[in-house]
Amino acid sequence: MPKAVILGGTGLVGRAVARRLSSSGWTVVSVARTAGSLPRDLVCSGVVLRVADRTAPEGLENALAEGADLLVDCVCYTAADANRLLPFLGDVGSTVMLSTKAVYVDERGRHINSPTSPRFTGPITEQNPTMAPGNGDHDSPEGYGANKVAAERTLLDSGRPVTVLRASKIHGEGASPPREWVFVKRALDERKTLFLRRRGASVDHTTAAVNLAALAERVAWIPGRRILNIADPDSPSVLEIARTVGAHFGHEWDLRFVDATSPLGRTPWDTAAPIVLDMSAASLLGHVPVGTYAEPVGPALDRLAEQARRAVERGEGDEAIVGASFTGRFLDYAAEDAVLRSGAEAAQCSEAAAL
Repeated sequence: MPKAVILGGTGLVGRAVARRLSSSGWTVVSVARTAGSLPRDLVCSGVVLRVADRTAPEGLENALAEGADLLVDCVCYTAADANRLLPFLGDVGSTVMLSTKAVYVDERGRHINSPTSPRFTGPITEQNPTMAPGNGDHDSPEGYGANKVAAERTLLDSGRPVTVLRASKIHGEGASPPREWVFVKRALDERKTLFLRRRGASVDHTTAAVNLAALAERVAWIPGRRILNIADPDSPSVLEIARTVGAHFGHEWDLRFVDATSPLGRTPWDTAAPIVLDMSAASLLGHVPVGTYAEPVGPALDRLAEQARRAVERGEGDEAIVGASFTGRFLDYAAEDAVLRSGAEAAQCSEAAAL
């Protein structure tokens, strides 16, 4: 059986890749820093957890000493991270590095973490300009994309068969942050009124972890040096995401549209102009997505609802839901209720108007 090693194997993407490969007959080794962090279903499917520190040379040697047909690195953030991999790639058939759309810049050099939002003129291809490679703090707005570019180039310049996958807003079961929580919580709390900026038309392309896993498996069979975008086959708007979540829970929204400068109506997918990744290159390689945004998102929504139910049973708040603190700024019920009581701002919009 072919063998795969996944660095960062217990995170959202790592788990999705492990599930995909193990179900296809691969021997899968998931590498993580802590023991006991592998979900039960992966343990039962035969996935092996290897405890190792990816940032330490001895950790990588422990994980990759026996080689692999496929290496998937979900936690390569800097050129230093990439350089640590190079000595081991000679015994790897194909390497996949998880990167991000944050590397792309528009015609004025703006990227998604810039103070001013970028405005791309159309779907972003892999030939679109990127930030210059850099170092420093990879967790900073300016450092994140620059460090990813540096890591990409380090691996690609090695001459080894490395595929860089540039993803967008990744979603799936166990995502942190769980962006859909901004709508799941409202539905569970039976909040009918939903404020949205820009009439809910903002588009920030989504990437299902299972779709990313499908492409990772595809490129394993056709090794090469390349960069590929990876996103869902559709690019849902904020309104479409809200409707998907509402429909999943049988919840209807009373829509109220507000100005883009309003403190209300913010979501994790707000954009001044659409951000859509062109998927043509992946399609030419034979990539077949698992589904559109709405098709694989259901299990993630159910998991959030189950976490919320358990939190209530234990007398805990939203902090018990992994990553939910990120979405707190989008859930200001007090401000919304104040507007509703005053009757000011945003006349109610009918469903027909929303369309």
